[in-house]
Amino acid sequence: MVRTRFSELGYMKNVKIGSIVYNVFHTYSIPVTLILYGELFHNHVFLMVGLIWTAHIGMDRMFGHGLKYPTKFQETHLNRI
Repeated sequence: MVRTRFSELGYMKNVKIGSIVYNVFHTYSIPVTLILYGELFHNHVFLMVGLIWTAHIGMDRMFGHGLKYPTKFQETHLNRI
């Protein structure tokens, strides 16, 4: 939910900033890092957050919501929504 709020703030500034913020929080690099940290240091909170975040991104992809282009919110790398 926090990720969504940051991207909304970015889109309030302009579409380019919004798409950058949205794409940062909707790539797998941060949640995979959290999962690895949780596994390596036996931290269940980081592990759960990483897994939930990964599932969220996967659900977005399944419903056709891909990474955003800086032109319009509706234009994604998967299709136009």
